[in-house]
Amino acid sequence: MNATGRATSIMAVVLLLSACAPEEPAVRTSPTGTVPATPQRAGNPDQGYRALVNEAYISCGMPTAAWRKTLGPAPPEQRLPGRVPGNEELPYSLTRHRTPAGADLVVSNCLACHASFFNGQLVIGLGNENLDFTEDVSARAEAAGAYVEAEADVAEWKRWVAVLRATAPYTTTDTVGVNPAISATLALLAHRDSKTLAWSDTPLMAPPPPTPAATSVPPWWRMGKKHAMFYNTEGRGDQARIMMLGALLCADDVATVKAIDAYAPDIRAYLVSLKPPQWPFGVEGKLVERGRTVFERTCAACHGTYGASPTYPNLVVDLATIGTDPAMARFAAGGEGDRFSRWFNGSYYGEMAESAPAMGYIAPPLDGVWATAPYLHNGSVPTLELLLDSPRRPAYWTRSFDSKDYDPATLGWRFRALPQGKAGVDQREERKRIYDTTLPGYSNAGHTFGDALTADERRAVLEYLKTL
Repeated sequence: MNATGRATSIMAVVLLLSACAPEEPAVRTSPTGTVPATPQRAGNPDQGYRALVNEAYISCGMPTAAWRKTLGPAPPEQRLPGRVPGNEELPYSLTRHRTPAGADLVVSNCLACHASFFNGQLVIGLGNENLDFTEDVSARAEAAGAYVEAEADVAEWKRWVAVLRATAPYTTTDTVGVNPAISATLALLAHRDSKTLAWSDTPLMAPPPPTPAATSVPPWWRMGKKHAMFYNTEGRGDQARIMMLGALLCADDVATVKAIDAYAPDIRAYLVSLKPPQWPFGVEGKLVERGRTVFERTCAACHGTYGASPTYPNLVVDLATIGTDPAMARFAAGGEGDRFSRWFNGSYYGEMAESAPAMGYIAPPLDGVWATAPYLHNGSVPTLELLLDSPRRPAYWTRSFDSKDYDPATLGWRFRALPQGKAGVDQREERKRIYDTTLPGYSNAGHTFGDALTADERRAVLEYLKTL
């Protein structure tokens, strides 16, 4: 065979291999502007509540025997109605699960992050801004092994610890209240095969950056209005399927997540049915009406209108306009996070949903916004008063974590501005509660639209927001 023939044969082999090789799933970046609606599967909200609080959609955790010896039954205020036997003694954030091998476990559920106390009352759907992820959670899980004895329990405990140990380097935050759920999910994707969901102790692709970006947990009652999930509207398509990503903590095969998918639309239907809590303090009626006028003139174009005939534009605002910390949006839509979008789009999840981030952030609905402090997507602004008055935002601050220590004048948890960050603070418990807006991903810049209002107008808008 001459040189030309050999070259032709090589090219033919290359073309053949290319034709046989699976194509990588495409990664689409969504434009800023209006997010279009997509069809959602119908569900039963009553059945959804029962599934939310009773089903073990996260199927690995602490053996029940170890839980009884270290923590024990929950106090009455942390228990939920409508739980099946075995779950009724647990706090709202935990669920009982018996594995096929006979291990009896206590596992986490969605309410660990998506339920919290306000004024002493548990509110389902309110993001928990008090969680402490500043320490390696795998160390505490390993310590529980001292109380694990049954053979089936030992195997499950080892499986649980292995997952936590692999993801812990990507889920340790700088500050109490900051949530690492996004980084945790990306770390799980890095350790799981996108087709089979099988776990690998070593990463199958590059994990996320070791320092998670600061994230605040949005309230569930916004889901009924939003056409896409997450701050950068990355979650497009079937929201019930996207919600199941949390199952990846323990789901080792597609059959496991398919079983969860059977009731996931019911859970979504329950979340969509949620209403925000009612403002528990008094309001000034005349000031409310003035605030409504100012709000509809200056805020409604992005955040919508409220009342008998509400509207919501589902508007993603570009980074240059919103000016808030860009780290989350740039990672997802700037190319660095493409490997995770490809994983999602090529997996069982991607059959009905798509990872398609936008280079910006959604202007959220403001129903119950007064209850959701601190503010912005990274929780960098302690009160709504300061959200509307950016020059007064503190660079360093620490706040109360007492659900009864709310300031009805500023609409946020009582806080204290500090002259410096964590440097020079010796006590770890004090240091980890300091929010430092100079850290990457923690900036409190942007959303300066309230700066143009007068002090009286801002006060009126705050009074109006209490009624939403």
